[in-house]
Amino acid sequence: MREVGVDAFAADLVDGAFVIDVRESDEYTAGHVPGALSTPLSALGAVLGELPGDRPVYVICASGNRSAWAAEHLAALGVDAVSVAGGTASWAGTGRPLVRGRAAHAT
Repeated sequence: MREVGVDAFAADLVDGAFVIDVRESDEYTAGHVPGALSTPLSALGAVLGELPGDRPVYVICASGNRSAWAAEHLAALGVDAVSVAGGTASWAGTGRPLVRGRAAHAT
């Protein structure tokens, strides 16, 4: 399982990285990384066909635990998945913006 810090993730996000947020919908709505698609862990299997096969899929959660599990699971299924270390808490802790509001889903 690959993992990157928020600085490397932020640079890739500027370049159009594909990112899914595996937290629950209420957590996502309270504040998420710009451009992240809401994909709760319970729905991960349902979106496999929607994930890009030609570039990495960044996976983020609150602190990095759920995203690490999800990235490992996705990698075992052949997805080029990368967990964001420290998650949304680390992202916000560096002063980067969060988007609040309704969930945008990967499906």
